Amino acid sequence: MTLDFSALDTSPRLLLEADLRPLQGTRFQPTGFPDLGAARYDGPDGRPMLLVESAQSMANRLESVCWDTAAGDWQPPLRGLPYIRVEDGDGRMLTSSVLEAHRINSPYILEGQDRSVLDILKQELSDRNEGVVDIRKLARVLLRLDINSLVHGVFLSKKELSGGRLRLPRILSAFIEAADVRVAQSGGVKNDQINPSGDTGRGFGNVPFSRDEYTSPRITAYLNIDLAQLRGLRLGKAAESLLLGLMAYKIRLFLKDGLRLRTACDLDLEELRVTRPASFALPGLEELENLLPELIETAAGEGLFADPPVTMVTWRK
Repeated sequence: MTLDFSALDTSPRLLLEADLRPLQGTRFQPTGFPDLGAARYDGPDGRPMLLVESAQSMANRLESVCWDTAAGDWQPPLRGLPYIRVEDGDGRMLTSSVLEAHRINSPYILEGQDRSVLDILKQELSDRNEGVVDIRKLARVLLRLDINSLVHGVFLSKKELSGGRLRLPRILSAFIEAADVRVAQSGGVKNDQINPSGDTGRGFGNVPFSRDEYTSPRITAYLNIDLAQLRGLRLGKAAESLLLGLMAYKIRLFLKDGLRLRTACDLDLEELRVTRPASFALPGLEELENLLPELIETAAGEGLFADPPVTMVTWRK
């Protein structure tokens, strides 16, 4: 049995929408931004809208659900995929490119004394400080070293890497927004039972605070796979099938296990639908779990991954 993605062959995008609702109660807390707070805005029809989760945050969440924290490795169906593991001088794991917000461009990978990954990138990608950047070559290098950077995008800004011009947009992008939102105001107080009038600047005393949460009749996650970009990278059939399977797995697993966005934002999936192309049905999670190891083995057999697939880096300032 294989995954059939033939319905996507002539479509430039795979678009999905997931209807969400609070798991308990009616209120939820959106993402917040410095000097702004919640991102509220008017929709084209004048409806009050709210950004619940940004594209940047969703990329991190779609990565983190793929990581088995207890094992310090990929979730079992994904083991064998390439990534970069960062350890301290005693061999203890510090982080990995799966967990880092900037993936392979993490300072813990490129800015330490261990320059092994940087040297690989310089050898592969430093040949064009002028002229058109070879994005397909960048994609092949990312597929070999850190597949998440290929899926979720990367910006390698170091001048010694093609003049700092190596950018790859996200193939998989997503965001969550809510419509017809209303503010649910509440608050509380941090109590100091010993010295209620103590110096609050030092953490003493009673500190009252206000809190804004929101309600909405419609919370929707929007997910977009750029099929035209994926095909344009010309990575071959085995790589394309693997990447599509991996992205479908990320979506399914996030909607199953990753919807506790914050303490006060715990959501549940009501319905997932494909809006374009309408003829495509997203494979189920169990089907993906069963078939991804075969797709990984096929890609590894074609020499598309580093050998071994986990590249080790030792972090020293």
